[in-house]
Amino acid sequence: MTINTPRTMRSAMLPVAAALLSTLAVLPAPVLAQVQPPANTRPMAVPIPQTIPDAQDKPYPGTIGLVIDASDVTTGAYRVTETIPVAPGTSKLTVLHPKWLPGNHGPKGTIAELVDMRFYAGSQLLTWTRDPVDVFAFHVDVPAGASEVTAKFIHTSPLRESEGRVTMTREMLNLQWEKMSLYPAGHYVRQIKVKPTVTFPAGWQVFTALDGKAANGSVVTWDVTDYETLVDSPIFAGLYAARHDLGQGVSFDLVADKPELLKITPENLTVFRNMVDEAMLAFGAKHFDHYDFLLAMTDRMGGIGLEHHRSSENQYEPRTLVDWAAGDWDRNVIPHEFSHSWDGKYRRPARLWTPDYRQPMQDNLLWVYEGQTQFWGLVLAARSGVQSKEQVLGQLANYAGSFTQYPGREWRSVEDTTHDPIMASRKPKPFSSLARNEEYYTEGALVWLEAEAILREGTAGKKGMDDFAKAFFGVKDGDWGVLTYELEDVVKTLNGLYPYDWAGFFKTRIQTPGQPAPLGGIERGGYTLAWKDEPNPYDKARMANAKYISLNHSLGLAIENDGKVSGSRWDGPGFRAGIVTGMQIVSVNGKAYDQDTIKAAITAAKGGSTPIELIVKRDDTVRTVQVPYFDGLRWPWLERAAPGTAPVGLDRLLAPRAVVAKPAGKKAAAK
Repeated sequence: MTINTPRTMRSAMLPVAAALLSTLAVLPAPVLAQVQPPANTRPMAVPIPQTIPDAQDKPYPGTIGLVIDASDVTTGAYRVTETIPVAPGTSKLTVLHPKWLPGNHGPKGTIAELVDMRFYAGSQLLTWTRDPVDVFAFHVDVPAGASEVTAKFIHTSPLRESEGRVTMTREMLNLQWEKMSLYPAGHYVRQIKVKPTVTFPAGWQVFTALDGKAANGSVVTWDVTDYETLVDSPIFAGLYAARHDLGQGVSFDLVADKPELLKITPENLTVFRNMVDEAMLAFGAKHFDHYDFLLAMTDRMGGIGLEHHRSSENQYEPRTLVDWAAGDWDRNVIPHEFSHSWDGKYRRPARLWTPDYRQPMQDNLLWVYEGQTQFWGLVLAARSGVQSKEQVLGQLANYAGSFTQYPGREWRSVEDTTHDPIMASRKPKPFSSLARNEEYYTEGALVWLEAEAILREGTAGKKGMDDFAKAFFGVKDGDWGVLTYELEDVVKTLNGLYPYDWAGFFKTRIQTPGQPAPLGGIERGGYTLAWKDEPNPYDKARMANAKYISLNHSLGLAIENDGKVSGSRWDGPGFRAGIVTGMQIVSVNGKAYDQDTIKAAITAAKGGSTPIELIVKRDDTVRTVQVPYFDGLRWPWLERAAPGTAPVGLDRLLAPRAVVAKPAGKKAAAK
């Protein structure tokens, strides 16, 4: 509050104030401290006690009984009874829910979906508290004389996408053990024994890599296993299901929304057998005793592609196997996840492997774990016929083209994107072209494509990434443990094939931002990145399935079929005109928006000087914007750069290596 005083009064007060200041200046310090106002209250930190023991490599006494009722397809609730032995004299039991999940590369545990938690010793209800620091931990008071503690709870799986990934529908389920179980703290998870039992809906078939399956009606049990193997062995089960033998101990386990979606022709089933053979040739060893592709043809259960040592969880669009040509774009997840049995599950970055699911993961080498797997997924798809060569070239063009106009690469390295699973969790970003996403997959794949070209050039074609795969991943045939590595091991293996500054290569390509677009592997492989006014086969199919159009390389926009803007490239023409995510394009040059109209407008403006006129809506405001863009429609393609028709490096990389099996009645041929 301001008080106005007469000027004469203020003048009279000045000598008094001066005298007071003079008096304070000569006071002793203790006296001065007494007349000064007290300081604001300043708290001190409360120490955080160590309440959860670190994991030790020692056996947990006894075997946990894990019983799950997964038969409620109406609510999607998994009802769990877990019996945990306790050693004599135990007064406090700490159990954990998995937080840092293998294959997720981050703290993706679903603790919020564990509800109605109760612990018992016999019929006695026990008291428990959640750890206030690590909320994935429960501390249970154990009464004297108790030999076991029984936990009863419910995993409430999402019923709609806005709640999370749907894992149960009326026709199928995907049971992931880590989402509906607890484990005792203080032990490596490989040292905890578990006996699993699950009740399924009547008449459903059940697929998993677990051993020792025994069924009594709808109740299925498996042999005692360790908790690490259990978590690594999810279940697909369904009312409409089929199983196919792909050879070499590999099974193709299918569930679908409808029975007709299970149909696959013998010719098309053959390409998956080819893919298994191609993988065995590429890696040169087998790191599983048997393997299950768990594949759901569905748009009801949530999408997934998740690696495991002896299986993988995969999802296709419902008609991908039935409408073979139309589904060409959708089939890469199978060879990608299969490659992970070698790259990621057997050979794993030393700091990404953890002894339990509480210790944080360090993701710095995901450009090897995921980036090289992305490379092998494309290579094996083309070699086997799981995807056409044209589709694979389209995917590579999509990757390469995106990095030619990607402002986020100026400040953020590929290596830094490996932290995205921890810090971003695939959350949508306002301007992903500036923020970057998990490009250790796609840019990582292009870096490994360049490594292939360097190896071929340096050894006159005698060595390539197939030789790296055998030397690095194809060791200790039959071992399905985990063999960890550091970056130095990757560099050493490459130098054993061809001496080169591989450490400097990775420092530049992976660890340093502001690099040119990663086109080296494409260009050294005999191809070039070209631009056309129509999308390549991969972009065309992907856009049609997702019901949108990507104009990233022209207007810098991604637009859904109803005109809603779902992406705006930072500093692109649309961005500079003020168009951002969430707006809706109502009209184009005076005509109602649709894909054909906006493509025609971009084409008409090419080489001219008249901006494209858009009417856009944001919230309750409608306005007209001018987009001065005159370079026409642009989509990336890969085209041969070398004259003639003789195979060049990229052609040879994607060519089959195996003697390709043919359907009955047709002669096998080597390609």
